[in-house]
Amino acid sequence: MGKITIAIDGFSSTGKSTLAKQLAKKLEYIYVDTGAMYRAVTLFAMRNGIVENPGALVKLLPEIHLKFIYNKDAGYAEMYLNGENIEADIRTLEVSKFVSKIAEIGEVRQKLVEMQREMGREKGIVMDGRDIGTVVFPDAELKIFMTASPDARAARRYKELLDRGENVSYNEVLKNVRERDHIDSNRTFSPLKKANDAIAFDNTDMGLQEQFERMYNYALRVVKKFSEKT
Repeated sequence: MGKITIAIDGFSSTGKSTLAKQLAKKLEYIYVDTGAMYRAVTLFAMRNGIVENPGALVKLLPEIHLKFIYNKDAGYAEMYLNGENIEADIRTLEVSKFVSKIAEIGEVRQKLVEMQREMGREKGIVMDGRDIGTVVFPDAELKIFMTASPDARAARRYKELLDRGENVSYNEVLKNVRERDHIDSNRTFSPLKKANDAIAFDNTDMGLQEQFERMYNYALRVVKKFSEKT
């Protein structure tokens, strides 16, 4: 059976990465977390004290080398920055506070989009982010746009951060979710928006297993239809 490209976009904390990982594993596709790539660049900027200096970051972009390396024990690929495993470092609320601002920078998006397109050149890939179906893979055979209420997303993110041992408040997380929504949807370069041919998927009141089963069954139908054409 032929392989397709699956593009998953949507707001923060809607479970894009979770769904993408599940689909990739079940379909035996490659999974790419583009959010991790932007978080990695953000962490680089934070470590170099240039979060508020886009010009300096752009000049240092050639020094940023990103790579996903599969962790057999974890069951997914982890993010490496210049040879260092930074998977845990990029998942903090501190990085979340700055990542949307870093993702606004046109040169950053251009560099990462080029990398993402190269990763998906052979199809058989599930990629999630903010502009996958609109910019990175506008011709993807399956596009999913995920959304959920800000309160539901903040609750999920709050629990996730607490489970990691971070000292955060729910109101702080909710504020961050709303701020990221505004920045992501209103930035000049590649704003977050639903592709015209994407499936709108609201999972506010839906469990992980239910959302996976729905999207997996739909993906199978798309794969079958694509295979019949090729």
